[in-house]
Amino acid sequence: MAKTESTFRNMLLSLSLISLGAAACLGFVYQVTKEPIEAANLNKKLMAIKQVVPEFNNNPFEDMYRLATPEGDSLDIYPARKDSVVVGYAVNTFTNKGFSGYIGLMTGFGPDGAIINITVLEHKETPGLGTKMTDPSFKDQFMGKNPADFRLKVKKDGGPVDAITAATISSRAFCDAVERAYLTLNKGGDK
Repeated sequence: MAKTESTFRNMLLSLSLISLGAAACLGFVYQVTKEPIEAANLNKKLMAIKQVVPEFNNNPFEDMYRLATPEGDSLDIYPARKDSVVVGYAVNTFTNKGFSGYIGLMTGFGPDGAIINITVLEHKETPGLGTKMTDPSFKDQFMGKNPADFRLKVKKDGGPVDAITAATISSRAFCDAVERAYLTLNKGGDK
């Protein structure tokens, strides 16, 4: 078998065929995994909603609506209803003020505005420090509090929230995300 001459044209043809084959493989893998990933993300949100609001019998995804935040972003609001009566709101909120940036939360509010529960959906905080925001010892201090009369600030900033030791930035970011959810829901009213 004769060896192919190494020319610019032959190299370009070889690289083009390799690139085309790799792109086809990536496209195939994307199509195969797209639906299972979307289903897993939807299930993760549903589980988070169930954790932060009382028992409901509606489909919160069908009733979901978006409200603009004071900063110009928008948050997804999932009303939870039991026999057509609103029992709570799950707010998919976030902040970019964490020590490592983005923190995503699902925050549950009662019809009166009191915090029912909070669950952390996503973060990249420092393991062993900022990750303690998921511990009940930190997040349970918010339960039952109404942000209308409970300042969502850490004690260093003059508020009542006990910050995570050595993770004040993460604690402030957590408070910021919860406050953003409350202000957005409060401003938007019932839908």
